[in-house]
Amino acid sequence: MSTIALAPNRTVTAPRLRLTARGRMVVGLLLATPLAVALAVSALSGAPAEAGSSVSTSSFEYITVASGESLWDLAGWVAPTADPRDVVAELVELNQLATTEVQPGQRLAIPAQYSAR
Repeated sequence: MSTIALAPNRTVTAPRLRLTARGRMVVGLLLATPLAVALAVSALSGAPAEAGSSVSTSSFEYITVASGESLWDLAGWVAPTADPRDVVAELVELNQLATTEVQPGQRLAIPAQYSAR
């Protein structure tokens, strides 16, 4: 019978952990998922916007667009000393117009600073 002798100074080492590209992707997803869930919960659980309880007492003067008139014509009539570009921009914003085109018979609110004519 033969005996096998092991070297007395030999130690057994554990193999190193190696992550493949797929493994790195899985670990990244495991770390990112709780963060994404926390962001989604915080975004969905926020308090909804509420309308103010105060009643607006603003009243506007209105002008009616005549046939052949444009916003530029109305801006010159409403505020002859002001820059018409500013007046047109304010008319579009106040009346929530999608474009600067107006139709005959359309009623437009005049901005407060120009209505005291």
